[in-house]
Amino acid sequence: MADYAVKLLAKKPVTHNVNSYTVEKPAGFTYTPGQATDFSILKDNRATEKRPFTFTSLPSADTLEFTIKSYTDHDGVTNALTNVQPGDNFEISDAWGAIEFKGEGVFLAGGAGVTPFLAIFRDLHAQGMIGNNQLFFSNRTTADIILKEELEQILGDHFFNVISGENAEGYYHGRIDKAFLQKHITNFDQPFYVCGPDAFTESILKALEELGAKADALVFEK
Repeated sequence: MADYAVKLLAKKPVTHNVNSYTVEKPAGFTYTPGQATDFSILKDNRATEKRPFTFTSLPSADTLEFTIKSYTDHDGVTNALTNVQPGDNFEISDAWGAIEFKGEGVFLAGGAGVTPFLAIFRDLHAQGMIGNNQLFFSNRTTADIILKEELEQILGDHFFNVISGENAEGYYHGRIDKAFLQKHITNFDQPFYVCGPDAFTESILKALEELGAKADALVFEK
């Protein structure tokens, strides 16, 4: 797998703890919406600290974009990203990953786990093929919802927010669990796309299988 040094072109805030990073796109670089790369910062002795981040740009774009949540409670790569500036260099690998669009279905995201779905939705939207895809997006507070306005524009009334940490008017309150899925989804014979923290993904996949979803229709990062 090849590695590429790329320069940061722009950084802008998305939420209180999420930024988007626009970087150079190496000549001939390709990826499928939903895929990720091994990413590191080429300064402050961090070159060997590689972390997986998902592309959130369209494959046809002239640059690459990442939408990354920073965890500032420990000195890791995402915290270090809060201090990078345009002109800094990163390293990325060839694209990899099991998450890609395999047909109209239900997307279930926890927090920053929505990022592979952003590229998929943007790509479908650009092609006029968003169809009846649904997104159930779980966050602790409404302030944590990544790109809420864009997702509303793309998905319309097929975008559902589930908030666990506050009672916000107009939002589902609680967590996405088996009971929630049973109440809000009637067809379990369709593709399901799942991404989020490990515990979120494991519990959702288990619930979906118990509710009759076929194993080969579950799309997640293995």
